[in-house]
Amino acid sequence: MAFWRRFLQREEADSLAACTALDVGTEFAKALVFEIDRTGHGIVRGVGRKRQGLSHMQSGTVADIAAVVDNCQVALQEAEEMAGFRSTQVVIGIAGELVKGFTISHDQERKRPDQAISEQELQKLIDGVQREALIEAERAITWETGLPNVDIRLVHAAVTGATIDGYAVTNPVGFQGRHVRISIFNAFAPLIHLGALQSVASQLDLELLAIVAEPYAVARVLGGEQVLQAGALFIDVGGGTTDVALVRSGGVESTKMFALGGRAFTKSLADRLELPFARAEELKVDFAKGVAVDRQDEIAAIIAEDVAVWSAGIELVLEEFGRNALLPGRIYVCGGGSRLPQIPAALRDPQFSKDLPFARPPIVDTIEPGQIEAIRDATDLLIDVQDIPPLGLAYQAIEMAAPEAPLDAALRKVLRVMRV
Repeated sequence: MAFWRRFLQREEADSLAACTALDVGTEFAKALVFEIDRTGHGIVRGVGRKRQGLSHMQSGTVADIAAVVDNCQVALQEAEEMAGFRSTQVVIGIAGELVKGFTISHDQERKRPDQAISEQELQKLIDGVQREALIEAERAITWETGLPNVDIRLVHAAVTGATIDGYAVTNPVGFQGRHVRISIFNAFAPLIHLGALQSVASQLDLELLAIVAEPYAVARVLGGEQVLQAGALFIDVGGGTTDVALVRSGGVESTKMFALGGRAFTKSLADRLELPFARAEELKVDFAKGVAVDRQDEIAAIIAEDVAVWSAGIELVLEEFGRNALLPGRIYVCGGGSRLPQIPAALRDPQFSKDLPFARPPIVDTIEPGQIEAIRDATDLLIDVQDIPPLGLAYQAIEMAAPEAPLDAALRKVLRVMRV
């Protein structure tokens, strides 16, 4: 992307580019300070985290800007002190039920197939896709909120594919043909949520390079062509939300989020066992680790009931994903909430997939930080499933830093004109 030219160069680090990934989660604010070398690989130099207060975030969105800024400042300072330098530029993740991510494919039959496709024709086609996506996002968010006019903004966009007469191309310009198809992933969010994160970056005195929908970042983090072509489902069980992304036909096709995550499990334990929230959280974490805890049978029963509700939510999402085609046969799980063994067990249960459009029961894997080949952790501190989302944001910075593809350049020109 164009911002690569604005990356600060660090002379003392042999001209490595420095950047920060900031995951503003419901439970924790997490910061990674990393470098991008000349080969396009990331090196994490500093890690920091700070627990959020119960009233600071609600279902993945900022509820108290000042408090969140304070928490992020603590996480940033810890990461910067560990790294030994400060990056002034940041990529931030956004989540929440009203963040809408989907791919729209637009088909056009050309009247003169013998003429080569021009840049102007390509940009006109992309413009049509983007305007259709904006209308669809406005309709979805208006329906869910019940409000007649919700101001929404484009979070980010990426071209996921292009074909001419059924043949895949990376740059349609110059080709002849009758049927042109362009597929673009777009993520939209209400202005109030996007503006809150922009305020956080501004008050932290950081240049905001990009805000990225977190399920998209997680779905891209493994990066391999094999995953993209074979397809997969990515499920990130965070503190306030569960984010689900569908990768199919070589790109991220859709993302969905619902407000049920690790914090809901803790609240359920606190309410039913009549415990303070902090104590319930300790018991949940120990239970997830397999440590013997007081009232273990009660805790297991409560968590089993809550996981059944969570599983039903996942089923609803996957039913929607599978309306038009079979679902991929592999599920990748990450996020702090997924440490509960009942979460992957529920996905592996044959009853879970029986009524869903899978060709066969899916293979369920947990994403580990070591699987992310494009990023090396020089701190040796990124060892947990909850570290995958901030690593996904770092990976987005790496992808954006790569040379811009022709289709991405055309998309950027259209977005500059639209200013959505």
